[in-house]
Amino acid sequence: MTTLPALLGVTTVAGLATGLGALPVFFRSKVTHRVYDAALGLAAGLMVAASVFGLIIPGLEEGTLSAVMIGVFLGGIVLLGGNYAIPHLHARYREWLPEGGATGDDAESMRTGEGGRPTAGDDDEDAVDEAAADPAESDAAAREVTLRKALLIGGAITLHNAPEGLAIGVAFASGLEEVALLLAVVIGLQNVPDGFAFAVPMADTGMSNARVLWYTTLSGVVPQVAASAFGFTLVSVAAGLFPVSSGFAAGAMLAVVFRELIPSSHGHGHADAATGAFLVGFVLLVVVDAVVVV
Repeated sequence: MTTLPALLGVTTVAGLATGLGALPVFFRSKVTHRVYDAALGLAAGLMVAASVFGLIIPGLEEGTLSAVMIGVFLGGIVLLGGNYAIPHLHARYREWLPEGGATGDDAESMRTGEGGRPTAGDDDEDAVDEAAADPAESDAAAREVTLRKALLIGGAITLHNAPEGLAIGVAFASGLEEVALLLAVVIGLQNVPDGFAFAVPMADTGMSNARVLWYTTLSGVVPQVAASAFGFTLVSVAAGLFPVSSGFAAGAMLAVVFRELIPSSHGHGHADAATGAFLVGFVLLVVVDAVVVV
């Protein structure tokens, strides 16, 4: 079971669950701010429980307390440092938040009016006139904007999903198949509300539903599969890394919860819905963990 193809298959299945979270965009007119905040709360509950029961406790069973706690601090520090060092855009309900050097203009470029067209003002009309005068320059500028958008969104996705894939890869390479499968299950569950939180603002850029579904699915599959392969390879160089890597993934996930998910799900009048969903997510993960272990 501890082969790279098996690992890639398991991690891919977990990543594909992200696409399930994008399915509500086909009915996005019914996705209210309350529903969105509740989804963030659900993801937060799943992530906290996954951090404790799927990462920290298995890490303690395989290593020392100091190794796991060092990993927790490293994961949190790397996540927080990455938020400042890597330009990226965080998805919010029908909006985008620039961080790490990204600008308000970057966030504004993600917004569109009806029909997927950018909301135009006088300045925009002048820009359109200039673009019409030089179509080649307009195409080059459009490609540059599209590439920057992809890099900014990709930076946020990588910061969130790579640590989880790393932990799965290290667990498989360390011969901890049951732990790795448990991690894949809990991370797959957590990927569903993560995908929802990403897909809703992405759909408001004017992108087609099919493309939103495709890109949301890729956002879970690509970073987690790549990170799991890296972790699998890393263990062949340095054995005994699972305690530190599990703590690292847990620290990064906890930092995401307290820095982004909880603040984003509160302050809009729906804190009770988000808190209730947090408890549901936490309990659901604990039950799944108990069933899988049994």
